[in-house]
Amino acid sequence: MRISPRFRLAAAAVMVIAIGAIVLRRGLERKTPAQFAGSAACASCHASEAAAWRSSQHAVSMQIARGKAVLGDFDSARFTNDAVNFTFFRRGDRYFVNTAGPDGVPHDYEIRWTFGVYPLQQYIVELERGRFQALTIAWDSRPAHEGGQRWFFLTPGHGAEPRDPLHWTGIQYNWNYSCADCHSTKVRKGYDARANQFRTTFAEINVACESCHGPGSAHASRGRYPSLLRRILWNSDGLEARLDERRGVSWTMDSVVGTAHRSAPRYSDREIETCAQCHSRRVHISDGYTAGADFFDYYIPGTIEGMYYPDGQQRAEVYNYGSFLQSRMYAAGVTCSDCHDPHTAKLRQPGNKVCTQCHSSSRYDTSAHHHHIIAGTTGTCTSCHMPATTYMEIDARPDHSMRIPRPDLTASIGVPNACNGCHSGKDANWAAAQIKAWYPDPRPGFQTFAEAFAADDNDDAGASGSLTLIAGDSAQPWFVRASAFGRLARYADSSALRVARASAHDKRPLVRLATLQLAEGFGAAERLELVLPMLRDSTLAVRKGAAWLIAPIADSLRGADRGAFDAASREFVASQRYNADQPGDRVVLGYFFAQLKQYDAAEAEFHAALRLNPGMAAAESALVAIRRFRSRSGG
Repeated sequence: MRISPRFRLAAAAVMVIAIGAIVLRRGLERKTPAQFAGSAACASCHASEAAAWRSSQHAVSMQIARGKAVLGDFDSARFTNDAVNFTFFRRGDRYFVNTAGPDGVPHDYEIRWTFGVYPLQQYIVELERGRFQALTIAWDSRPAHEGGQRWFFLTPGHGAEPRDPLHWTGIQYNWNYSCADCHSTKVRKGYDARANQFRTTFAEINVACESCHGPGSAHASRGRYPSLLRRILWNSDGLEARLDERRGVSWTMDSVVGTAHRSAPRYSDREIETCAQCHSRRVHISDGYTAGADFFDYYIPGTIEGMYYPDGQQRAEVYNYGSFLQSRMYAAGVTCSDCHDPHTAKLRQPGNKVCTQCHSSSRYDTSAHHHHIIAGTTGTCTSCHMPATTYMEIDARPDHSMRIPRPDLTASIGVPNACNGCHSGKDANWAAAQIKAWYPDPRPGFQTFAEAFAADDNDDAGASGSLTLIAGDSAQPWFVRASAFGRLARYADSSALRVARASAHDKRPLVRLATLQLAEGFGAAERLELVLPMLRDSTLAVRKGAAWLIAPIADSLRGADRGAFDAASREFVASQRYNADQPGDRVVLGYFFAQLKQYDAAEAEFHAALRLNPGMAAAESALVAIRRFRSRSGG
């Protein structure tokens, strides 16, 4: 068939226009990064997802204190704790509390925001210089027959005095630092260290769509075009957070063992880390996080020490991420949304059915497996494998490490176990004997590091060797290996250094960061060998750690190495400045400056810490030490 010149010319013109549109559109988008569009923009196309989200606690994580948002009794209700009085009352449609402020004198404070809904609701008030504080008196929003519908104190025995960090005006209950980042969308702390003032902002008051999907303006803009044109113009949907790790994946039940297997491995943690921005116990090291960004450029999670029992069970409130990383479920490829609906935030199935999605009910959801009565709570999977710990007095949180009950470890190293959590009248030896009777050859479970971490906690002689084996064992969860490396920092021996060298290029940032902690116990040569390459690491958390360790020997660096240190050093300072509202961060920055022989800057940081927390022992001793050193050296 002969094609006419006119048709060819028209086709060429269409092609040129299409290519021009692609180039123009992509050029404009490169110049204009995606912005936060708001949940209303999302709901205009995603109505069912928006409706599901509105039924979630995320949607009411924080609200303006008006009308039905306020659950507590503000009809002149009184509450007294340790001789400190709180009176909750209204003026028209506004809500107030009268109580002792930072000066110890009672004042009326307006409730600006509600904080959470169930099983408790807290209340936020504003103090001077943009500082918002969460009251330590909370409302128990459970039904009355469950003990709710009452005011209660969150920190019994603490926080009665205004200078106490656990007083409602203290640093532990500061909303700008401790709370805001996880209860609102696109929070920017905005602390001005010179003025000691906060200018904290958020895009939406609650945890809205873009908290998890990232800024949506580009996605919303592209949605206005027909699907064919979208495919021509763009090679993505415009969202930076690619929450697609479950797409096209299925789980197939293995009839022999009774558990399901993922059809394809999970190659990333994008979804899990998106949840971890809030559901983790972590240090916030940099401003500007949005979903889809590298988690370790903004946060450093705590490892298995202090906040956990040595077997990895939750001790303090760790918010699930670190627990889940040590679980068999994580290793098998499970993500958060395999169990939880991401929009309602509720379980995908009720009770044991959420577990029998992947664990055969005929094998596991029977008394032959758990040896308990099925009715009630004693036959639930979670009661044995995810025992709950109560935080904030009434908020029970299941342990997401999902482990086999080990009362034998309770007997040997003193960790808790699910069996005696219910059978409190019996001891651990009785519980261990019961399990031995049911399972003559009991499996140890997925977590196999308890004895080594307990030996470290007890300063046992063999702890170093055991920790070294765990740190170097690629079969261990990477979170466990990082925890072992962190603990090994106490034992600067050649075996630990050898394992650290082998793991210094591990693909997991937290493992690389943890290996750095070992270097502090060695001389300059070993420190440079291990740490110097990490000044150029792809992740801020690692570069920051490397800068801290190189600082004492930075004078020995030349050329490109010195340039890499200077760049990482600037990032370290910026990270500490981001948390300049925290006296501890000011002290650490002061030590960093002192290592660089910038003594005036170091003293300024120690003084700043004391202004934030008068009488802070660490800052006072640091000032004494640096002044003594300068007087001796003439520096």
